[in-house]
Amino acid sequence: MLQRDPRSHKGDNGRVAILGGSRRFHGAPILAALSAEASGVDLVYPIVPTCHEDVTKSASYGFIVQTFDGKYPTIDDAKRMVSFLENIDVCVIGPGLEPEDGMGLQHIIHSAPCALVLDAGVLQQDILGNLSHDYPVILTPHRGELERLMDTLDAELLAKETGAFVLLKGPEDVTVAPDGKTETVKGGNAGLTKGGTGDALAGLIGGLIAQKVDPFSACVTAAKVIKTCGEKLQKDKGFAYKTVEIIEMIPKILHCLNR
Repeated sequence: MLQRDPRSHKGDNGRVAILGGSRRFHGAPILAALSAEASGVDLVYPIVPTCHEDVTKSASYGFIVQTFDGKYPTIDDAKRMVSFLENIDVCVIGPGLEPEDGMGLQHIIHSAPCALVLDAGVLQQDILGNLSHDYPVILTPHRGELERLMDTLDAELLAKETGAFVLLKGPEDVTVAPDGKTETVKGGNAGLTKGGTGDALAGLIGGLIAQKVDPFSACVTAAKVIKTCGEKLQKDKGFAYKTVEIIEMIPKILHCLNR
């Protein structure tokens, strides 16, 4: 699944941006970025509030951290970010965001010149609006977020109406393509309910797509990897494993699936 040209250079094997964070949630974009990094992608660019710049830089020496002032991106921030994203393959937007005004995020979502993975804080109807994008879009709601978007738990309808790929998270993860193709991933355990696992999933999807995995396969593979990590960790730790431990296991599990 993951192939590389032996003559490739830095950046050829994927560039991922992670836009997220708020004064309350500093960890979510970091976990998403660490997960993207664990996928094997070449370059990861967390975009976080200025107040979290130092802690984000300390999470990985490989991160190239960008910042925005305030609680969430403004229109001016958004215009700058859209320009920055011209050299990015995938942007994961949402982990840890708490937008009070979605205009800046709307501008990014509708103007970004790259594939998008939309998660958590941006899964709101007033932000997504009439979703229209020239590049692949992946939505990763849990049941509550899907119901907030659709007033129903119909992932197929959401994929059809938005033209996006949808990964409905739960005890069974369901991936739906805009054409109706569906695949369900079972497994995992109740330890995966802890905070940050959804952020890790979103980052992993972004990392795989940046490495030229098609969006549907990226969603299914990421779901399998996260659930398998949880299963293996449960054998040694019960349910008391951490999200960072899941992320640390991603390269090994991904390598096994890639054989």
